[in-house]
Amino acid sequence: KMLGRVLCTVLLVGALPPPAAASQGHISVILLGATGDLAKKYLWQGLFQLYMDQVSSGHSFTFHGAALAALEPGQRLMFDVLKKLSCPPDEPPNRCAVLKDQFLKLSQYHQLKTAENYTALNREIETLLGQEGLKEAGRIFYFSVPPFAYTEIAQHISSSCRPPAGAWLRVVLEKPFGHDLESAQQLAAQLAGFFKEEEMYRVDHYLGKQAVAHILPFRDQNRQFLDPIWNRHHVERVEVVLKETVDAKGRTSFYEQYGVIRDVLQNHLTEALMFLIMELPANTSSAQDVVQHKLQALQSLWELERSSAVLGQYQAYDSQVQEELQEARGYVSTTPTFAGVLIHSDSPRWEGVPFLLTSGKALDERVGYARVLFKNRAYCTQSGSLRDAGHSQCKPKQIIFYFGHGALSTPAVLVSRNLFQPVMPKDSWKEAEARSELHIFGQPLSDFYMYSPVKERDAYSVLISNIYHGRRDFFITTESLLASWAFWTPLLDSTSRQPPRLYPGGVENQQLLDFEMVSGGLAFTVAEPAELLSPRGQMPSDFRAIQSKFRQSPLVSAWAEDLISQLASDMEQAAVSSVARSGHFHLALSGGSSPVGLFQRLARHHYSFPWQHTHVWLVDERCVPLTHSESNFQGLHRHLLQHVRLPYFNIHPMPVHLNQRLCVEEDAGAQLYAKDIVALVANASFDLVLLGVGTDGHTASLFPRSESGLEGAASVVLTESPVKPHQRMSLSLPLINRARQVFVLVLGKGKHDITTLLSRVGHEPSKWPISGVSPSSGQLVWYVDYEALLG
Repeated sequence: KMLGRVLCTVLLVGALPPPAAASQGHISVILLGATGDLAKKYLWQGLFQLYMDQVSSGHSFTFHGAALAALEPGQRLMFDVLKKLSCPPDEPPNRCAVLKDQFLKLSQYHQLKTAENYTALNREIETLLGQEGLKEAGRIFYFSVPPFAYTEIAQHISSSCRPPAGAWLRVVLEKPFGHDLESAQQLAAQLAGFFKEEEMYRVDHYLGKQAVAHILPFRDQNRQFLDPIWNRHHVERVEVVLKETVDAKGRTSFYEQYGVIRDVLQNHLTEALMFLIMELPANTSSAQDVVQHKLQALQSLWELERSSAVLGQYQAYDSQVQEELQEARGYVSTTPTFAGVLIHSDSPRWEGVPFLLTSGKALDERVGYARVLFKNRAYCTQSGSLRDAGHSQCKPKQIIFYFGHGALSTPAVLVSRNLFQPVMPKDSWKEAEARSELHIFGQPLSDFYMYSPVKERDAYSVLISNIYHGRRDFFITTESLLASWAFWTPLLDSTSRQPPRLYPGGVENQQLLDFEMVSGGLAFTVAEPAELLSPRGQMPSDFRAIQSKFRQSPLVSAWAEDLISQLASDMEQAAVSSVARSGHFHLALSGGSSPVGLFQRLARHHYSFPWQHTHVWLVDERCVPLTHSESNFQGLHRHLLQHVRLPYFNIHPMPVHLNQRLCVEEDAGAQLYAKDIVALVANASFDLVLLGVGTDGHTASLFPRSESGLEGAASVVLTESPVKPHQRMSLSLPLINRARQVFVLVLGKGKHDITTLLSRVGHEPSKWPISGVSPSSGQLVWYVDYEALLG
């Protein structure tokens, strides 16, 4: 009887204390992919560490290595790995020898390929426990296999290898968890068919790194010092960085699919950032509270734009891809191997504070850290011993969570001496000796209080321990995963065609990858040297011959993000000119999804926009309360108005909700809005009207064959939409045509057919209301992206 023999041997040798009551039950650990690279390097060692830590906990264990290989070769491969397992340096040699011997006896190999194999494993576990008279506490299945195999394995476990009622199941999943939002949703939906949310533990091994894992405890234990300064008034910026000297050689197949953003930023660096910026729960030991607060922090981040990132690729990457993937000579990849990304949050604590995430391969050093740099308002009139001792208020103030490698070569927490002396748990962190020869960020280590772990632990050992203890806050929930992909996917989409900057690699990069914050985005600080530019030429999809007119009016066309950037600049220029001319700017804005990106661009990048002198009007409105999610005003408020300094009395929502009723003719809301326009807008002529186009040719809320608004004296009308909500209020075509300028924004492939049609038809507003837009004494400009224009 295997377990009986093991326990008996342990007690006879006397190297271990007697086990606690066996009533705590038995845990079976099944490692799928037991002969793979990750298992060899980290997972078996982590499982052995778990056994060493928990052998006296009262639980008994068996370890089942599993792979597709047949029994004999698989067993040989697995035991070759197990023989090389090691104990920590402080473990007594005799205890280590006993524990290793027992671990090997408790480990066995299984071929898990078919449904029958899983049924047989289940039967074997049940038989073993029956023989030993043990109750099952739970099973851990560790998926160290490619994600494409997850669904089939999940099905087998769920149907024939679940533990009995009363015992828990923990399924551990390795990244990548999808390639973008859509694929992550698909994988999450498939797994949800087999496992409950609380049974899944998605591993991001960075959460097991000691410096990362200590960010929350550090914030919690030092609340008295941090509460007053952990905010936008005191923090200058936050950096999370992971630099590597190695390149992607040997991994280009993976890298071509994923690139540096998917590989590192979307997961490791985002998770570390969340620990830094999330609101601290009252109880940081509550996994549920931590998970919820992290999710809220993620959801507070502004949407990323193409200008939010700078991308690079080391020069040798293309030739490595050609060689390893047998691509044709001259193949050009746009996969980034370096990225710097600027992130902002709209939370009150962090508004305006830049978060910089940076990672790359073939860089000058291997290092990882999260750094909070504080503003410094001090001016010291005298130099001297105080400054040399590191206590000077004029020296930089920062807190650094050092993940490892680099100059320090160890995980560490560093706090500037001119900030405060932190509280650190003495059982797990010790104050390190200052090494005079070492500098970090240009400062000697003597400028910092520096702490390193009493006992360094591998990230996987930490995570496997947390799986055993059921600490879900160290893992990625489905909700957090999808929120992260929702945040990163727009940037991945918008940069997919963007050729990255080439860099030579290593120390030769010099300042080539340095970047700076410019107009709310990022830009490289130096130009790319001509000799680095390969004969990439123009990306085929980026080169089009575009006419400069559309329906006899000026046309501006570009990819969507560039187009919106140009439109925002043109709007600002129109506003500045109008204010210079008349002292105010009357702007009428459409609702819907098309202008959302424009509103966000105006809020984040156009700080010189004369909002103080701007009046914002609505082009149209749905007949719902203004607080309703479908209200155009609600969307305008969420994406623009709440972020800019616009005087309250300059905001003019349409009065669709009067006398507790919505758009009732007798309430005369349309006439009321018309009177406001006449009273405030000279000659009822808006300085600028922004319009969109529906796939049926409607604009504002003027629909084909509309009974009102296409002609006549009324300047504001009630109309009927073919889709819900049916009732609308809208500016009329005659009023729109009195404007000084009308800009029409058309985005996306879905608008290609109507754009093509409009390029051919004449003035037929009853069929296509947008064709009736023709300012009588103003200018009409079309802003159409390439997808709408060219399909």
